[in-house]
Amino acid sequence: MTARGAVFRVRRGLGAVARELGTEVDLLRSRNGSADLALFHQFAPPPTGGGHQFLRALLGELERRGLAVELNRISHGTNVCLFNSFNFDFRRLRRFARSDVRFVHRVDGPIATYRGFDDGTDERIAEVNRSLADSTIVQSRYSLEAHRTLGIELTDPRLVVNAVDPSIFHPPGEREPLAGRRLRVITTSWSDNPNKGSDVVSWLDAHLDHARYELTFVGRTDGTLRDVRALGALSTEAVAAELRRSDVYLAPSRNDPCSNALLEALACGLPAVFRASGGHPELVGEAGLPFDEPEEVPTALDRLAAELDERRAAIRVQALADVVDRYLEVLRG
Repeated sequence: MTARGAVFRVRRGLGAVARELGTEVDLLRSRNGSADLALFHQFAPPPTGGGHQFLRALLGELERRGLAVELNRISHGTNVCLFNSFNFDFRRLRRFARSDVRFVHRVDGPIATYRGFDDGTDERIAEVNRSLADSTIVQSRYSLEAHRTLGIELTDPRLVVNAVDPSIFHPPGEREPLAGRRLRVITTSWSDNPNKGSDVVSWLDAHLDHARYELTFVGRTDGTLRDVRALGALSTEAVAAELRRSDVYLAPSRNDPCSNALLEALACGLPAVFRASGGHPELVGEAGLPFDEPEEVPTALDRLAAELDERRAAIRVQALADVVDRYLEVLRG
């Protein structure tokens, strides 16, 4: 073992000890506390992907209703816990778990199908679901059936789609007329996972008629884009402004259970050209057109451009307040 490797192992071990000590200290402190809901999830600083975005919107709506939510702890007076997928400290959750607490597991994925490789995450999710969950929230029929295909039977599954914060993601007051300009197509992604659809964006960069269509990409990419308007990672509010500036959303990801990026675009009034994969068809319905291969996208865009008003009128998104109502129903049992 190299000296650097030895130092890394020592630091990792010390970090694990510190986390365990922190858990025990918080467990003692929680004996006199109380909240309406405990949420186990490790938030990342923005800009971030869909799971973080949805849970921030969920927390905001709960707080607007006057409900107290505690993060990554379960106080003595707290009797309901929502834990998110695998994005939390499993050992800490088990240490706080009590028999008088109702546990609801929010599950997306399957993760291996979405990422394109299996590192054991789905089995960890399945194990904690079996051992702790009283009920499970899945975000699409696709996600539920894909888990069953893998032999994973989730505990008491309930379908509740995601929603977005309507104070941020909403249609513009008025739209710029299409006459005399290119149709504005936008796509967003916070991950460089190839399943996010980089193959489609790259193909369109090389083959799309850029005299007719302006394609904007917001987010992270490893590739170099020549004719695509690439903006990099933006704040949530700036993403919403770009969506309202646009006409059509491109959803190129594979095996995405419930794309928050797609929901954000629909909430801003954008019909979608979407890969016929994952939960996309459930979210879009008649408010867009599907494709399977990148070569099919220009034809879908041509048709959508001709049917823009009709497809926009077909947009249906769940209101955040209604989704939170449904979450509270499941949490209360």
